[in-house]
Amino acid sequence: MGKLVKVAQTADLNPGEAKTVEAHGTPIALFNVGGTFHAIHNTCLHRGGPLGEGFLEGQVVTCPWHGWKYDCTTGVSKTNPAAKVQVFPVKVQGSDVFVELP
Repeated sequence: MGKLVKVAQTADLNPGEAKTVEAHGTPIALFNVGGTFHAIHNTCLHRGGPLGEGFLEGQVVTCPWHGWKYDCTTGVSKTNPAAKVQVFPVKVQGSDVFVELP
């Protein structure tokens, strides 16, 4: 198991919302999909756009820079299925949201 890092409170993100957070220098896009939290690396593989600032529809986030789409639960790009951003396990303890870093 990696290191758990607190990145948010559950109240910080309503269902359908995204947020950019940082954990020990790692930029992370945090999502609330129907009450379940997911985390992926914040950097789009296309041109480096901030995925945490993108538009979330269901579990698919669209990069605000050039429209690449990613499944925030798997990290797989819907635009280019050969591309995948890093996924971080998320743990919720009480009202605290943690990501697990390798």
